[in-house]
Amino acid sequence: MKPIFVLNGPNLNRLGKREPEIYGTTTLAQVEQTCRDVAGELPVRFLQTNGEEALINWVHEAIDEAAGIVINPAGLSFQAVSLYDALKMFPGPIFEVHISNIHRREPIYHHSLVSKVATVVIAGLGARGYEVAVAEMVRMLTDKSEKTAK
Repeated sequence: MKPIFVLNGPNLNRLGKREPEIYGTTTLAQVEQTCRDVAGELPVRFLQTNGEEALINWVHEAIDEAAGIVINPAGLSFQAVSLYDALKMFPGPIFEVHISNIHRREPIYHHSLVSKVATVVIAGLGARGYEVAVAEMVRMLTDKSEKTAK
């Protein structure tokens, strides 16, 4: 069974402490546990980095190893063409997650490059967006494998 990669970009290691009025008080460790719980039997590879290079390298790994990607690229969503290019190579579903509603924020946050390659975009559900993303990713992958088995 190929895992779901849950990839997290810059500053998400500060969840629970950073601007709680925008991002809430849920920590990244709590988000990880929720993702693992929701995924059930499906393995999850949960990673966070403050650097673009590591995020791109994990996307490259996912191309060969993952069934799907759930990604919160954070600030890299809006400027990282190299991340966009890497995600374009991924053959499976990509779910982009943003804790805040990026469209209700400052104009710099309105145009995500990642959204242009994402299968699904979830924004504004707080940390619960990860739960929704993983649950729907599992459903999508399960439906796909059931159809291929028939």
